[in-house]
Amino acid sequence: MDDGVRNTREWSPPPPASPSLVVRSPRQTVSRLRTRRTHRDWDPSLGRPSFAARDHGPKPSEVYGFVGSITTVIATAVYLAWAYTPEPCLRSLGITYVPSKYWALAVPSFVIVAVALSMVIYIGLNFLATPPPTSFSTMFDENSRERMAFSPAMEEERPIEPILDIGVVQINNLMFGDT
Repeated sequence: MDDGVRNTREWSPPPPASPSLVVRSPRQTVSRLRTRRTHRDWDPSLGRPSFAARDHGPKPSEVYGFVGSITTVIATAVYLAWAYTPEPCLRSLGITYVPSKYWALAVPSFVIVAVALSMVIYIGLNFLATPPPTSFSTMFDENSRERMAFSPAMEEERPIEPILDIGVVQINNLMFGDT
């Protein structure tokens, strides 16, 4: 491309101050980012930037996060206003139908109990799925292999041993000695 048509400026990091590592605080990093010149992928004298150089607006995830946070704050404010404002005050504002104040305590209590019970049920299901300690499936499975016998005649062509489990007898010998 012609240098007159496209004026690109590439950012290069500043040379290190010394051969040792430079540690900067977050404040210094933010101030450097604010004072850094913007990178332009187009020549301002030619008019509009190319499609690739234009800003395409906020990402949808940013918008959804912003809308979700605002919705949560508004829903919490409405809930607290409903829960703590006396009914005569609500009627004076023109709000004639509101759910019973019983639900202001019942719904959060129900949610807390449901979460606690779901954790207890999940742990219980894991205990039910685990074999008992006396089962051989706690020591052996379909991937268990015993160590291959090695013959000294194969010294030069000895293959790499596959991944295998250490036997219970060998572990007991290593941990507790010969018993």
